Amino acid sequence: MRKLLFVLIAPILLFSSCKEEKEQTQMQEVMAIHDEVMPKMSKLGTLVGELNSKENDSTEIGLQYREARKDLQAAHKSMMDWMQNFGNRFDPDEILKGKELTDQKQEWLNEEEKKVKDLKEQINSSISNAQQLLGKSE
Repeated sequence: MRKLLFVLIAPILLFSSCKEEKEQTQMQEVMAIHDEVMPKMSKLGTLVGELNSKENDSTEIGLQYREARKDLQAAHKSMMDWMQNFGNRFDPDEILKGKELTDQKQEWLNEEEKKVKDLKEQINSSISNAQQLLGKSE
């Protein structure tokens, strides 16, 4: 009887632990992307300052400086908005401890994963563009 009970319950336990592991892994991936780009926020600020000092130039390059500054500022705002929205959707136990997500929250996590990947691209491309304009390589 015990063997039969084990044979019936084992697949259920295995499936539920796999589902939980998948959610934890996806949450960890989302947070890893955030953690990768968060330190770049100070670089955004530095580059905005450098571009501010150059954008009084009324030539074509001055316009490029202004556009690059706007892109950096938009990337900064996108990061702040993403973090606020993410924090409103998930509680600390879901983010940090792998608490199981409801179906609705799993849908949200799928959305947030796409958003944070787009955010990473926005931040990296705005930094790269500004550095190129300023003649920097990092």
